[in-house]
Amino acid sequence: MGYLLYSLTFSVLVLSSLAYFTRHRWVHLLPIPEPIYSRLPTSFRDDIEAGLSSSAFDLSGNIEAGDSRRGLDDAGKREIQSIMKTRGVDFDEARRIYMQNRFKSNNIGPDGIPRDPKFVSFS
Repeated sequence: MGYLLYSLTFSVLVLSSLAYFTRHRWVHLLPIPEPIYSRLPTSFRDDIEAGLSSSAFDLSGNIEAGDSRRGLDDAGKREIQSIMKTRGVDFDEARRIYMQNRFKSNNIGPDGIPRDPKFVSFS
């Protein structure tokens, strides 16, 4: 019984070592999904490099002014990046979709006027 346990352990060790050293030949055949977690940018410069800037939403002025803040809102960045990835749109379109979703969740119409029946506006 001891020899069986010893030989089974030895063969698992040898096979796992072979698999490890030859992984460059077979690992691409495995259906590995994309990483679930991606690191968010932590400064305005990182935000620009991640594609979270455009001519309509320019962050280069913040960098030139030496702005020491950590960049854009983390929750907003995460949501905008997921919209850009899933829908295949650019930053401006993803930002528009994000704001429309925020308006809907806060009961605000697409024109920016609250949908509250008690709301009174004097123009």
